[in-house]
Amino acid sequence: MPKTITQEMLLDLPAPIQRYLTYTGVVGMDWIEKVQLKYVGKFRTAADKPWMPMVAKQSYTTDPASFSWDAKFKVAGIPLLRVIDKYENGKGSMLGKLAGIKTIFDVKGDEMDQGATVRYLNEIMWFPTAFFSEKISWQAIDGQSAQVTYTDYGTSVSARLFIDEEGRLTNFVAERYREENGTYVLGTWSTPIDAYGEFNGLNLPIHGVAMWNLPKGDFPYIELTIKELLYNR
Repeated sequence: MPKTITQEMLLDLPAPIQRYLTYTGVVGMDWIEKVQLKYVGKFRTAADKPWMPMVAKQSYTTDPASFSWDAKFKVAGIPLLRVIDKYENGKGSMLGKLAGIKTIFDVKGDEMDQGATVRYLNEIMWFPTAFFSEKISWQAIDGQSAQVTYTDYGTSVSARLFIDEEGRLTNFVAERYREENGTYVLGTWSTPIDAYGEFNGLNLPIHGVAMWNLPKGDFPYIELTIKELLYNR
């Protein structure tokens, strides 16, 4: 991994990505190895289900790539549900516990691996030095977007990044597995961003949603606001 991000490292990238990474302020920054973040938000399991307030903390490493997400949800105002989502050694898993005791799901498998890999690629937006990893490749599309591909442990996933004229990442769109009636199907998943803030000297997304773009209409299922972001602690 590079020790410090230089301007020369941007030169061969698609123009929108050069604009985006310049806007983040990543040039001149040392490589980010570890990340810790905290956020608040809300989550729902279906369009006809109520939103549940959520608090979450997450940690990442960049070499090797991994994350661990620990989220707690209130049901009817009571903190009843805890979900731990992990990505490590190219494998994804998700564990859900009720009242911190009873396991209500424990999911692993190829589809979880793919979904967790897509999620990791998406969340590089919060530690953008990782976009210079040798596991990343780029393909130009047009003046407002580019395709990024990430390969880890033999799994490759791709997404289209949309960049505005100022250089802000406004959306990330990828194909990702989702559970539907007990089976997994590939669907279009996106994470539109509508607010930026400064953390650790970088301009980073601080508010947005994740949604499934379904034939019957968009289904936003999580909304979050970043409250704390720490590097290399």
